[in-house]
This record gives sequence, C-alpha cells and structure tokens, in this order.
Amino acid sequence: MGLFDNAVPGGNITKPLMIALGALLVGKMLSGRNAEQPEQSPAPTGPAPTETTSADGGLVGGLGGLLDKLRNAGHGNTADSWVGTGQNQSINANDLGNAIGPQIIREIAQRTGMDERELLKQLSTALPSIVDRLTPNGQVPQQHQVASAFNS
Repeated sequence: MGLFDNAVPGGNITKPLMIALGALLVGKMLSGRNAEQPEQSPAPTGPAPTETTSADGGLVGGLGGLLDKLRNAGHGNTADSWVGTGQNQSINANDLGNAIGPQIIREIAQRTGMDERELLKQLSTALPSIVDRLTPNGQVPQQHQVASAFNS
C-alpha cells in the first residue's frame, strides 16, 4: 500500500477499511473502478448516493469535506492536528460518527459489510495517521492527489 503502510496499529489496513476510507475521501472507490472490491459492494446503479457525493470527493466531499465536517462538529483542533506537522490528536469513535453523520456511516458500513460500530472504531484509529500521511507538509492536497494515493 506504500503510503498507508503502518498507518494503523499492527501495520495492516484491511480491505474493508481501505474501501471505507476511499468511500469517505475518493468517490471513484464507490464507482466500481477498483476491480478488487468485494462482491457486496454495489455497482454504480446501486442505492442512490447521498447529496454530498461528488464524482471525485467521496461521500463527504473529499479530504477537505471530511475536515470541514469535523470542524463543524467542534473537532477542529483534532482535525487540524492531523493536517499539521505536530502530534496527532485522537478522536472518539462516537464523535467521529456524529461528525460524519449516521446516514454516511450506514452507507459505508453496507458497502464494506462491516458493523457500524466496528467501522467507526477502525476509522477513528486510522484517520489521524492517514490524514497525516496525506498532508505531509501541513497542506491539504488537491482531490486528484488524494485519489492518486489510493490508486497506488
């Protein structure tokens, strides 16, 4: 995985977690473009996407959209710590779920086949490091750069 090696404790990111991260940050991960998706992932003609889905930005409008959701939910200092060059602050799984929203969490859980609680637990563990790795200079990359990181 390159960029995502050792991003979570134990060093392994499971395929469902990668799909979940892609669903949040890279819309193409949902479109069937990734041939290695598990069978339970619906084809592009699956359930109607949420209004925040964009062609490239995943379910929350990409990395910038995710950071905005966290800031709007009162977790701006936490989100900014992931982007900045200092120590990453952790986020509680419930706080992350509330920031992202139950509809989006439900949709991602369905697409990955994961339980919503387990999904949030894994995302809350992985996101600080993933966002940190996607923003090595303390700058949020453009959406095509985030997509490239997932495709490599």
